[in-house]
Amino acid sequence: MVVKTATAVAHCKRGNGLIKVNGRPLEMIEPRTLQYKLLEPVLLLGKERFAGVDIRVRVKGGGHVAQIYAIRQAISKALVAYYQKYVDEASKKEIKDILIQYDRTLLVADPRRCESKKFGGPGARARYQKSYR
Repeated sequence: MVVKTATAVAHCKRGNGLIKVNGRPLEMIEPRTLQYKLLEPVLLLGKERFAGVDIRVRVKGGGHVAQIYAIRQAISKALVAYYQKYVDEASKKEIKDILIQYDRTLLVADPRRCESKKFGGPGARARYQKSYR
């Protein structure tokens, strides 16, 4: 997953287990096949951890897949932050450990970015062809 430009911002507050993305419930997200990627944090941690919170996510930029990955990361990070601020440190650590053990990208962003093009070639590393005669 290099150079994914989608950004998702999640707001977490006390509520009754609603998760909405750009004002739409998770079930409405297309493409259907990627919905399970979105539900991973919920399925991993169990519905009861999400029962007391409402999460609203705003996402923009990137393509379908990049947005899905951005949303799942935002949901995971928001829940961890919520548990740290409003619940106890022990349950926050427990959640964090479960998520990281399953998939580190749920909490940690991929820092790789596109290398910029240099002169003397068509791309970042490739050089123009050289002839001797």
